[in-house]
Amino acid sequence: MGVIERGPAIAGIIFARGVLDVGEPMAVPVIRQLKKWATALPGQVVIRDAPPGTSCPVVESMRGSDFLLLVTEPTPFGLHDLKLAVQVGREMGIPSGVIINRENGSYPPLDQFCDKHRLPVLLRIPFEREIAEGIAQGKGLVEIRSMYQSRLQDVFSQINAIHQGSGS
Repeated sequence: MGVIERGPAIAGIIFARGVLDVGEPMAVPVIRQLKKWATALPGQVVIRDAPPGTSCPVVESMRGSDFLLLVTEPTPFGLHDLKLAVQVGREMGIPSGVIINRENGSYPPLDQFCDKHRLPVLLRIPFEREIAEGIAQGKGLVEIRSMYQSRLQDVFSQINAIHQGSGS
């Protein structure tokens, strides 16, 4: 079906991933195994990355989560996927917040949706050539723009506050 790998990343962070064999349609069993490994790390923050939308792998990644950090873009397609993910997250009873990526000016439908559904916008990342070039070279956002280290720490603090406030 594929390969599951784990090991140290940076600064004591443990990284795990599942790589499906080419043409393998069954991602959910791999995600479940990765989630089992994560339960062996009590007291650790576990971040699960999933693609946009609400496919079975996305829903399985959401299941059992304490918080959904929904990354979107200020486009009709980004808003469409965000609406679906918010609906699934609400049906699962998981609080959510939003990061707007590749922001290039105002996109009122996205802001209105977030306001209407009480979704906090935790971070806005601008659509800038320097960031795009760095990402294309395999660099992380903090490596490209060091100021985002404190901004991402603020996002983590905001998530903790929301999580604590939800009584979870």
